[in-house]
Amino acid sequence: MLNWSLLENLLIIAIACSSVTVILIQKTKKFCKNSDGIILYSIFINLLLGFFFCQTFTKIDYIQSLWVGLFSFLGADTIFKNLEGKLSSYSDLVGKVESSIPNALEVVEEKDTTTEEKEDNIVGEITYE
Repeated sequence: MLNWSLLENLLIIAIACSSVTVILIQKTKKFCKNSDGIILYSIFINLLLGFFFCQTFTKIDYIQSLWVGLFSFLGADTIFKNLEGKLSSYSDLVGKVESSIPNALEVVEEKDTTTEEKEDNIVGEITYE
């Protein structure tokens, strides 16, 4: 009979492991010369990291650790395709923040109140020593 709870646990561990392996493979795939090399490299990294990930953070045996590595390899491509195009680079994020700052300052200036109203809104005071 199939042990559904064990399979579910292995898949949950594989999801966590594949998050790490996808990032590692994307950062280091430039060392592979062709696409076949990337596939073999990806299988090797997933099995290796899946094995060590399980042995470090769980109490499952060696064979089940290799299954986590295999599940990680099979799911890593799907996770990457789902996230592809949805992730923004750091420079894109910084550009969006910088472009929204002047608009936020204009809104604050429009809502400027008199000094009497500002004193009434003070709730507490923080002092640093």
